[in-house]
Amino acid sequence: MQILFAENLKKFRIAKGLSQKELAEKIFVTRSTVARWESGNRLPDAMMISRLSKCLDTDVNTLIYAALESDESPNIIMVDDRKIFLSGALPILEEVMPNAIITGFIRPSEAIEYAKTNLIALAFLDIEMGKTNGFELCQKLLTINPRTNVVYLTAYIEYAFDAWSTGASGFTLKPITVEGVREQLKNLRYPFNFGGVQD
Repeated sequence: MQILFAENLKKFRIAKGLSQKELAEKIFVTRSTVARWESGNRLPDAMMISRLSKCLDTDVNTLIYAALESDESPNIIMVDDRKIFLSGALPILEEVMPNAIITGFIRPSEAIEYAKTNLIALAFLDIEMGKTNGFELCQKLLTINPRTNVVYLTAYIEYAFDAWSTGASGFTLKPITVEGVREQLKNLRYPFNFGGVQD
């Protein structure tokens, strides 16, 4: 149940003196849609959260954070232009974060489109990926949702200094391991419930 988001939305709506019907009319949805959000049965997508934040004069990050915290299945993405790496790495993420929805992308552009309609809790990004490098992709993801945790993946230690200046939560060398991923999860800027064993 998305209780945290539901409670926050209802609190912000009441503070603005709006009924569910009035809020629904302002953001062009039905009253029953607002009711489902406030009952914890559904979560709005990123675009609708943006509309809600403007209508309720609330920081969009506050609503996004509540949605992320409420989601029992956080979205985790990994972006690497090598299929063979994704094939080996995704099962490791699944082992460490069994409650998460884990999706791999070869093309950065597809990851960006996915992030526009799904709240990304954590993104593992390769640094060298053709036209768009991991640093540029990080900035685009953080523009969509500033509370996305980013961990860089690379085979080159010399990238470490540049990585820390981009707002990322971590940096790890390839190949990734279960222990290495768990260590990165301890240092996330915006922790979330990912299931599994947490040391």
